Amino acid sequence: MRHFGHLAPERRSALFHREPAEFTADAPARTLSVALGATLYSPATRPGIAADVVKQAARGVVSMVLCLEDSIADADVDRAEANLVRQFQELARGEHGPPGELPLLFVRVREPAQIAGLVARMGGAARLLSGFVLPKFTEERGVAFLDTLAETEAAHGLRLFGMPVLESPELLHLESRTETLAGIARTVEKYRDRVLALRLGVTDFCSAYGLRRTPEMTAYDVQLVASVIGDVVNVLGRADGTGFTVTGPVWEYFRPQERMFKPQLRQSPFLSGRAEDIRTALIEHAMDGLLREIELDRANGLLGKTCIHPSHVTPVHALSVVSHEEFCDASDVLRPERDGGGVMRSAYTNKMNEVKPHRAWAERTLLRGEVFGVAREGVSFVELLAAGVK
Repeated sequence: MRHFGHLAPERRSALFHREPAEFTADAPARTLSVALGATLYSPATRPGIAADVVKQAARGVVSMVLCLEDSIADADVDRAEANLVRQFQELARGEHGPPGELPLLFVRVREPAQIAGLVARMGGAARLLSGFVLPKFTEERGVAFLDTLAETEAAHGLRLFGMPVLESPELLHLESRTETLAGIARTVEKYRDRVLALRLGVTDFCSAYGLRRTPEMTAYDVQLVASVIGDVVNVLGRADGTGFTVTGPVWEYFRPQERMFKPQLRQSPFLSGRAEDIRTALIEHAMDGLLREIELDRANGLLGKTCIHPSHVTPVHALSVVSHEEFCDASDVLRPERDGGGVMRSAYTNKMNEVKPHRAWAERTLLRGEVFGVAREGVSFVELLAAGVK
């Protein structure tokens, strides 16, 4: 699989200075954690999951989560589990297309026992699983989840990752946050080889205080939420080799509704070709707030995003592509002859690049460029959006 692999080769060539690299579900965890991109969630009760997975893969989706937790009613869990087993077996038989062309597939469970039970019931089809999403993760709950994951992996000869969701009230509440974060850090460090990425459950954070952000507001405008994101990245997202990939929070909106504030999406990048039409469509569908939140995610150390609607995938991926300017800066910083440090004017002559302080940023940028590609000079996210907007 590869990002933007659904585009025709000539279209990719026109957009990219360096095209996104191909990778498989067997790639190193470091690559996969960056490659998750827009992780599309779907309730496990959907009767056509297998067909949906194949359809979304053809549209550029690289990772999906099939949810047995909050997205379905308590009374539907048994039916949803049976449906998942059946749908995975259909995918394994190739009833909807070659199994090798599927995205990374994860199941969000409620309890640890579901991990072993689902893998056993799926039989050979479990090879299509990349892992499990572990909800309301704390040290107390997390150990049982990750122990079960490791045992199931060993028992069935599979490679299974866990993606803990950080969403518990203990993490949100100020008086318990430091202790809770320390416990989570101990747990994920112990199982580092099995933890692919950490996900943020911002909807649960808001729920604890009866809050819900509007389409005009990002998660960073809700100060309670922004403070938790900052603390999670501070403890668990460090660039010194101890950190993990932390993914961006879900964007809840996908239908038009009355706007209270003026659009956040500035006009100038869109004044060419059909770009203005794209801008108008994005604003009408409350997507300008999504674009701003994606930019703020990256500025705050997050990569990738939880998505609940296919229309969110293209914006997330378009804004994950490394710009030509970013690529030039990162490449300059990492030149071997500059290992001793120093400072230089950027290739675009609009900033300074300081070798030692910017090294970690440069390394992360080039890894993102391998997975999402590097745009050609003069190609902005507008062109990348246009390539994926139907």
